[in-house]
Amino acid sequence: MSMTPSENMSVDNTSEQMPLESITSDYVYCSSDDEKNIHVHGNKVVENTDLLDQYVGISDASDISGEVDREYTGQFEGPEKTLECMFRRKDGQTVQLGAALPNQKAGFRTLPRKDLDLICKRARCTILSSISNQYVDAYVLSESSLFVYNYMIMIKTCGTTTLLRCLALLIELGRRLDLELDWVGYSRKNFNFPDDQCFPHGSFTQELEYLNGHKRLCEKLNGNGYTLGPITDDHWFVFVADKTIRSNADMDNDRVLNIMMFDIDPDVAEYFYYDKYEAKKEGESEDDAVKRISFEQTKKAGIDALCPGALFDPRAFEPCGYSMNAILYKSYYTMHITPEEGSSYASFETNQKLASYTSLINNVVRTFKPRRFVMTLMADEGGLREIKGNPLADNFQKIVVPNPTRAKGAKDSVYKRTNLASIKVEDDCCCMMGNWTIAEDLVDDKNVQDNKRYRGMSFA
Repeated sequence: MSMTPSENMSVDNTSEQMPLESITSDYVYCSSDDEKNIHVHGNKVVENTDLLDQYVGISDASDISGEVDREYTGQFEGPEKTLECMFRRKDGQTVQLGAALPNQKAGFRTLPRKDLDLICKRARCTILSSISNQYVDAYVLSESSLFVYNYMIMIKTCGTTTLLRCLALLIELGRRLDLELDWVGYSRKNFNFPDDQCFPHGSFTQELEYLNGHKRLCEKLNGNGYTLGPITDDHWFVFVADKTIRSNADMDNDRVLNIMMFDIDPDVAEYFYYDKYEAKKEGESEDDAVKRISFEQTKKAGIDALCPGALFDPRAFEPCGYSMNAILYKSYYTMHITPEEGSSYASFETNQKLASYTSLINNVVRTFKPRRFVMTLMADEGGLREIKGNPLADNFQKIVVPNPTRAKGAKDSVYKRTNLASIKVEDDCCCMMGNWTIAEDLVDDKNVQDNKRYRGMSFA
């Protein structure tokens, strides 16, 4: 809205940018703001401003969900929400996710820590530790992980976090870095405990309504939502907004593999209870004790063997739980474990480019021995063509995980795929998901023994 200033309205010619802390999660700058030249907010006309948000949202309470933290009940929402945002330079120069030279940072990697803290605050989580190499900065969060490349940010949060509420802030930070939005992907599995979620994550419908009804955000994104998998079983929600200007540049993110494992082996789950390890030793600080126990859990569970050669940043939680980031060149790996009985869960995700993922999948599944798991793959068409033996292809009806002991009488673990779904979204983004259940849990009518259904069947 614009109008000629009247005697009842004051004119402000200031061009200073408003502090990020004062920008509400409902504001996204649009170029049309500048084109109109004169802007109105309330009873004040703002003329020739660099940012309309100098007056938008200072007293707006739209960034407050109205929710309060739930009291811990012994059950935790392990499956994560994942948000990936890619940006491009406004000057049209080809960008790479990582730096070409050691310590050469650009784009989002130049943000100060306070800006990253603000991003996490919007999602209702905090940064606990970090590691870096020449391509990426990786942060372990109180609820999962944050990976920052020069021109891409990936945030993965579990529990009752409000991940979508930081999206507008990411877009604004990109704008201030002279970047424009290139691609957005949001995805998650259906919740185990949907009633515990905070706005706008009460359901996928609510999440889509938030994105589509968000002030000006719909204009920025113009994306679509999809559901993969049976609505009566584990399924995967995906939102993609593709604004990519196609080129021959290697965008370094042409595939992401995620394995979500449920009802993990109880003996393995025990590794991730903090009190199973020696408490603070004499002369050891609290931070040193946490670090020691974190690496002990990593070694005892065999997680270190899943990412050979990578730089690790593990984190053990009290009374239980575990997170881990690892980075190797341009690739990231991240794991998150919820060991509580009745809601035990472990996830493994990586964007590493492999010709075959068979060995990696076998090693991950063998490490945690889940009763069932969901596997997803998001890739462009070029990335799919490079994968030999895609486990989400039609001919992979089962996955056999060899028993590592090879002892006489030792049996391999056989997981049978119960369903498969795939879809091509936007221009060339392929999303695939499949559900696998350990063979001994299956009967002829495909019901679970004793008519018992494991968790994860909510629609939300």
